[in-house]
Amino acid sequence: MENETLQQPAGRKRRVIPYLRWWMGGMLFLVTVINYIDRQTLNALSPILKQEFNWTNEDYAFILNSFRVAYTIMQSVFGRILDTVGTQRGLFLSVVFYTIIAACTALANGKGSFAAFRFLLGCGEAANNPAGSKAVSEWFPAKERAWACALFDSGSSIGGALAPFIVITIYHIFDSWRPAFVLTAALGLIWLVLWRKFYRLPEEHPNISPE
Repeated sequence: MENETLQQPAGRKRRVIPYLRWWMGGMLFLVTVINYIDRQTLNALSPILKQEFNWTNEDYAFILNSFRVAYTIMQSVFGRILDTVGTQRGLFLSVVFYTIIAACTALANGKGSFAAFRFLLGCGEAANNPAGSKAVSEWFPAKERAWACALFDSGSSIGGALAPFIVITIYHIFDSWRPAFVLTAALGLIWLVLWRKFYRLPEEHPNISPE
């Protein structure tokens, strides 16, 4: 971003991070990975949960569709919210919300409570793509936006691929499915610290470089 010059206090040298926009793209990639790990935790545990709760295929489909309905509705709602409150705050609040919900899924005890938690998870996770697209438009020149969108969206495939290994490993360590929801959700807490600390609009960022 070439046209931004930030005023710094006298005697204080500004630390410049080359190609800072790609670090922002990296954070979008990471949150997409985490988003899909949280999303796929239930699927990875489904054989265990079906046996424990005696779910039929129809029961499990009902739980999955609870997420999809909420996600579909809330994507456009979150698009409006992000345009109103901004990318940093909007995505931060989204991840706080769905991290809490993902962890609280460990408290579920049947089809109804699982469906309710999945509905709420779908509400929170729906912000990811609108926020990623908005952040890319804020940070990247037009000639790099498709590439940047491809970068963060690839996190969905990677998160989906990692989830079974992470979730089943946690299950075998604790011999219980409940810690898997809590520990995968905890990944969001790490990301939240980084996002809160480092994401700004380009014109407000203290570490931006001419590139």
